[in-house]
Amino acid sequence: MESSSASKLPDPNNATKPSSLQLETAIAPADSSEPSPLRKIIVVASIAAGIQFGWALQLSLLTPYVQLLGIPHTWAAFIWLCGPVSGMIVQPIVGYHSDRCTSRFGRRRPFIAAGAVAVAVAVVLIGYAADMGHMFGDSTAKKTRPRAIAIFVVGFWILDVANNMLQGPCRALLADLAAGDHRKTRTANGFFSFFMAVGNVLGYAAGSYNNLHKIFPFTQTKACDVYCANLKSCFFFSIALLAVLTTIALSYVKEKEASSAVVGVGDEAVAEAKDGEGGESTSSRGIPCFGEIFGAVRHMKKPMWVLLLVTCLNWIAWFPFLLFDTDWMGKEVYGGKVGQKVYDMGVRAGSLGLMVNSVVLGVTSLGVEVLARGVGGVKRLWGIVNFLLAVCLALTVLITKMADHSRRFAVLHDGVMEPLPPSAGVKGGALALFGVLGIPLAITYSVPFALASIFCNTAGAGQGLSLGVLNLSIVVPQMVISVVSGPWDALFGGGNLPAFVVGAVAAALSGILSIFLLPSPPPDVAKTATTVGAGSLH
Repeated sequence: MESSSASKLPDPNNATKPSSLQLETAIAPADSSEPSPLRKIIVVASIAAGIQFGWALQLSLLTPYVQLLGIPHTWAAFIWLCGPVSGMIVQPIVGYHSDRCTSRFGRRRPFIAAGAVAVAVAVVLIGYAADMGHMFGDSTAKKTRPRAIAIFVVGFWILDVANNMLQGPCRALLADLAAGDHRKTRTANGFFSFFMAVGNVLGYAAGSYNNLHKIFPFTQTKACDVYCANLKSCFFFSIALLAVLTTIALSYVKEKEASSAVVGVGDEAVAEAKDGEGGESTSSRGIPCFGEIFGAVRHMKKPMWVLLLVTCLNWIAWFPFLLFDTDWMGKEVYGGKVGQKVYDMGVRAGSLGLMVNSVVLGVTSLGVEVLARGVGGVKRLWGIVNFLLAVCLALTVLITKMADHSRRFAVLHDGVMEPLPPSAGVKGGALALFGVLGIPLAITYSVPFALASIFCNTAGAGQGLSLGVLNLSIVVPQMVISVVSGPWDALFGGGNLPAFVVGAVAAALSGILSIFLLPSPPPDVAKTATTVGAGSLH
């Protein structure tokens, strides 16, 4: 992979302004340059399957579910604000403390274990929100169930906090295992993306099967209909899968206890270096974590800044579709309304489409290295697939128009007309669109994180904190989309297409910047600054 002058390592002669990352690397154990075997990387990456199983259920089932609880489409997007808000706060904090954790269990493993437990608590609250709301006074005869909504929102916040506690340390642990080997870093993130696809396939398959609740007959209650009961059942499987994968990974991949002296010396050196520059030391600030974040941002070089910008535009493109894809299938493609049978059929068809998407995602994830070599580098590959994303999002308008033009209706016994499912051609086109979108999604789930790990030596922080900074460029656009997409769609009639069109424009801009502005990563070297914490693994 060709190098770029803008993406080279920091000047070693600039010794008067050492970053925290450089200082921590200088005191890292001697064996930190040895990458771990691929089998350990695969075992840790497999946790992504358990994480993504739950995410798949969120993305495919929870937007319709909150509308069944009485939240209108215009306001449903605001529920999703908890994800980006928690990501903006939690991932940097977790990354900061996992870089410095001195637990005898290791740097990353305590956070991964705590995140898995929190996920289990959250999905129980979400699955039983309707039942608990009814127990506290909600009426099943009323369309809106305020108590159930409140319980759901609490559970949803906990779930997103827990997922961020899991994903950040998992990716940081993969970077530790790669120990600065650029190719192994990309391979590790490719496997993480692959297992995300596996989790997606399982989650979307569960979400598209309407009789899963029969395995757990107790899930259907007076307050919880078949759709709700299926959601509960899916979450039971989600807890079991995540528990098994996390237990295997944390038992097999061990971390040595980090020396508190090592961390302390590094922090003191950073403080002294900053005091020597006439600036305020990080250790003297009230919130050292966010002081480190601001310090990392202040010292970032061009590669990391451009990476953040491209990632930000990329997620402005992705998030509207990820948020409303099954709702789009139920409303625009199938022509139904929330609560109608045809709408539920559309949501299940959307879950099937997301499963197809995940199969393509998994296959593509395993071939990222080959694809990158074929097109001339990862940055060019990312740019090309962003153009593909833009085309696919624009095609949602065409598919919607085709569905409207061929719409047929059935007259019910009370004289009410209800739309029939779309023609095979329209449904096939929509499912094909879902499948093609798996290609750019695989790159989105792997390339930015690999580049962040490679460029993190210019960010002035460890792997955990650097990935937390990258996460800011993901959650900030998600917050904007969550706030704006509902009112924006309502301005044009209440459908999902306006937000999708904005996403298409953002994807095209992201592709242009990726190809023409994003520097190529530096070539693989034997030892790099990205080995922070790798010496704590064996």
